Amino acid sequence: MIRLHHVAKLYDIGPVALPALTDVSFSVDKGEFVVLSGPSGAGKTTLLRLLYRDERPSEGEIEVAGFDLVALRRSRIPLLRRSIGIVFQDAKLLAGRTVFENVAFVLRVLGTPRGEITPRAFQALKAVGLSARAQAYPAQLSQGEAQRASLARAIVKAPALLLADEPTGNLDEDMAAEILELIKDIWTRGTTVLLATHQGALAAQLKRRTLTLRAGRLVKDEG
Repeated sequence: MIRLHHVAKLYDIGPVALPALTDVSFSVDKGEFVVLSGPSGAGKTTLLRLLYRDERPSEGEIEVAGFDLVALRRSRIPLLRRSIGIVFQDAKLLAGRTVFENVAFVLRVLGTPRGEITPRAFQALKAVGLSARAQAYPAQLSQGEAQRASLARAIVKAPALLLADEPTGNLDEDMAAEILELIKDIWTRGTTVLLATHQGALAAQLKRRTLTLRAGRLVKDEG
């Protein structure tokens, strides 16, 4: 599902090239639930951005869902992203659209037949326990509800891979626990999950294989 081989990412800051990732290699098999742990600034978000081709590596090889991301043409990036669901720390919902419209929008962009959009959108909302808030706008949602809506939007296209970047970072303990249970449920249905967090206690609580990044280097792969 995911394979990185000696991956590096450098950012040019004036005359200086600053490393964000250095010589990172690992693989994630289909159906795994893997935690990407490390302090803020360790390179977790950069790594996730490489995986959905928002960034290109400076060195190394990356394969995701059968795509060679180094050789991938720009015109084929949307095809890659059809197989990936993404959840951020900030829900990033479209403010002028209802919860239902936010979720359905993904299907419209993908060219889903009109008759399938409504049932599939409601199925995703039901999966995250948000059917009753389908007609609410983002400003009317709690942070936990907004993150549930973000999860529904990520899974409505039935992705093979879910990338979650600090999905509980803005939530209190109870809300965070609810979101984690939803992500576990998504995983049990067959979706591969890579979840990034700076919270060491959260990584330990999940009791999953954990990749630890520090200063852009993979220093542990355990579990």
